[in-house]
Amino acid sequence: MDGAGGDGAAAPLAKWRNDFSREFQKFLDRSTPHMVERWLGTSVAALIYMLRVYYVQGFYIVTYGLGIYILNLLIGFLSPKVDPELEVLDGASLPTKGSDEFKPFIRRLPEFKFWYAITKAFCVAFVMTFFSVFDVPVFWPILLCYWLVLFVLTMKRQIMHMMKYKYVPFSIGKQRYTGKKTGASSSSSMRD
Repeated sequence: MDGAGGDGAAAPLAKWRNDFSREFQKFLDRSTPHMVERWLGTSVAALIYMLRVYYVQGFYIVTYGLGIYILNLLIGFLSPKVDPELEVLDGASLPTKGSDEFKPFIRRLPEFKFWYAITKAFCVAFVMTFFSVFDVPVFWPILLCYWLVLFVLTMKRQIMHMMKYKYVPFSIGKQRYTGKKTGASSSSSMRD
């Protein structure tokens, strides 16, 4: 009989969790096209986290871990879904010459998932600042220098990879068709 009573109490909790999950997914789906607003919200969360760390004067290990995680996400965001170094063996690689077939850049980590992971990371790190067990005393300038060296070396390797395989992970705006160029200048030069 105790087992039946326990299941009755768990059912409303499961229903609430299911309803919350559904509403949260609906919120995420509605926020997908609003990229600027999403990133502004994440910037606010990052600012609140930085202010919390500044006023508490601690949790540098949490911040360092957050920085490493964000660096890892950034590498995934800047990398192609299919690594050209591995695909050279199969023959299906990114175009390296002008005569090669155009293949669009597809990220390993899409922008929405990148945003969602960073936002979750800032929220989790913020919650961690309320538990003193995560406030390990360290000399933070050493962590900052180590993270900066790690960032520079990682970005250098990523940029060299981008240059070697000639891909750019960013596209600014939508490409527009301007039509065929008129042959007026070429036909006038032929008349002369």
